[in-house]
Amino acid sequence: RRSTWHTIVGRSDTTMAMTWKIKTTSHRRWKVCRSSSRADGSLKPLQEALEAAQALPPSQRSLPTSTAGIDAAMKALAEDGVLQKWNLSMENAPRRRSLFARELKQATGLEDTSAIARPSARNDAVFLAGVVGGSSIAAVLAGALLPGQIGFWGQYLIGGISIAVLAIGSTAPGLLQAGIERAGQIFPEYRERVVRHEAAHFLIAYLLGVPIAAYSLEMGQQHVDLAQAALQRQLLAGRLEDEELDRLALVAMAGVAGECTKFQDVMGQTADLIDLQRMMNRSDKKLSDSEQQNLTRWAVYQACTMLKQNQNAYDALVETMKKGGSVYDCIKAIEDAKN
Repeated sequence: RRSTWHTIVGRSDTTMAMTWKIKTTSHRRWKVCRSSSRADGSLKPLQEALEAAQALPPSQRSLPTSTAGIDAAMKALAEDGVLQKWNLSMENAPRRRSLFARELKQATGLEDTSAIARPSARNDAVFLAGVVGGSSIAAVLAGALLPGQIGFWGQYLIGGISIAVLAIGSTAPGLLQAGIERAGQIFPEYRERVVRHEAAHFLIAYLLGVPIAAYSLEMGQQHVDLAQAALQRQLLAGRLEDEELDRLALVAMAGVAGECTKFQDVMGQTADLIDLQRMMNRSDKKLSDSEQQNLTRWAVYQACTMLKQNQNAYDALVETMKKGGSVYDCIKAIEDAKN
């Protein structure tokens, strides 16, 4: 009943007893056969589907079809009442509406809600200051300590690092993302912020019936994989209807909502905003600037509401991610949490 999988489900019409057995065909498609007891409540079929998805070569893991088996396993387990929370929110799927700034402020607790739409530059500034400061000091020391021409040219080469970083940042900023993320780790709340951000993406996707094959505790990570898993096709393969766009917008902006549960500001929204903009560009109906802004606000508001409604599951998921739990562990934590 509510985050990525790859399978065809076969039903038995002659018995209530059901078991699961996952097989691969030569085309790497998965068939799930049920023949064990409904009362068993076992998540083994899901665990096998997750392991199968992880065993795929990296080139296949990025394809939308890599999660079809997980999706089928989860649907069948939800039908049997084993998964109580997967796809739960889709039964009464939230619909987009006009949202006032006051409502968003109350839901998030943020004093300046407009900051949600402004990509954070805090980690970028720390990274740049470290590069400029470090290379400047190293260049001075090279000129003072190294002999003759070595010291002369050394200080120029080292000093040029700052210029090179600025050039890369202007043309291909993604290449600096790892360094920028490391720079953010100097802040004491960094890990807590990242875990809450990613746990929110995971939980909202799970509640909306998205099959999840993996997660990453990297703040700058985009979540195109979740969008493709939800659609079971490439994001660029077609236009998005309103219902699809609303669902994907909730998953995209869930990380912002997750940060709001603990902090008075947000830092990890840059990649989320890029994700959301990519999705809005694929909308079947062209959205005006005001409609795009409203969708962003609504998605954050609704994600905050869903997290509060499932607070115990969210807290359990956060603790599991802090311990480095697998996707299976995360799903079990969600399902075991009291409503």
